[in-house]
Amino acid sequence: MLDLDLSGRRAVVTGASGGIGEAVVRLMADHGAEVHFCARDGDAVAALGKERPASGAGSIVGHVTDMGDGEQVSAFLAAVLAAGAVDIVVNNVGASPSRNFLYMTDDDWSSLFELNLLSAVRCTRAALPGMRANKWGRVVMVASGAAKYPNATLIDYAASKAAMVATGKALAAKYGADGVLVNSVLPGLIHTGMWDRAADEVAAASGSTRDAVIAQRGKAVPVGRYGTAPEVAAMIVFLCSPAASYVNGAAIDVDGGVGSHV
Repeated sequence: MLDLDLSGRRAVVTGASGGIGEAVVRLMADHGAEVHFCARDGDAVAALGKERPASGAGSIVGHVTDMGDGEQVSAFLAAVLAAGAVDIVVNNVGASPSRNFLYMTDDDWSSLFELNLLSAVRCTRAALPGMRANKWGRVVMVASGAAKYPNATLIDYAASKAAMVATGKALAAKYGADGVLVNSVLPGLIHTGMWDRAADEVAAASGSTRDAVIAQRGKAVPVGRYGTAPEVAAMIVFLCSPAASYVNGAAIDVDGGVGSHV
């Protein structure tokens, strides 16, 4: 039997007010974990925090936190760690603004790396001592297919996600012997708010509609459609489970077959 049981494990999921993060919170709690999640939207945090896992096994605790603010990140981590060690970290938070490289300022680059990369560094660094002491830990970097296949309109986003993958690979080699497994997941076209907003921009420029843009772009995916947040969450929960005990340092595409590298 495939062992996906997370009972007794304490998890942190960042950027979980919607999309992939929200799906991870729900699925991880359904598999028995005590899940602490954060997001900036207080209403969304309150709504998800009130939910109870369908299985009745785990629990969900929400924290209002801006992960682009180092002081708020420290406060969030201190609150979680005060109650005990963290076994699982899912570094999911991120932003992907579309902008022109020539007009991006140093502050634009710094603020995006602060949110996308340094939040992952801070959360992982805070949880590692407890994981090493317990000889068990899981860290998942939620990167992007853009880390492998960057384009100029998302150049800073792609660079930050590639840095997450590289950081995860290095940590996997360093701490695998301590029972701490670090992997990256690279989602492709996933039907979340981020891609809805991108479709809206294309629709506005072309006189089309969001649904039409999504349907058309989905045809370019070998499976013929966008993926869903629960489909990505399933991979993440697997990597955090006992079933993935020999998966370490991997960068796994969840993209419906779009990636062309062998």
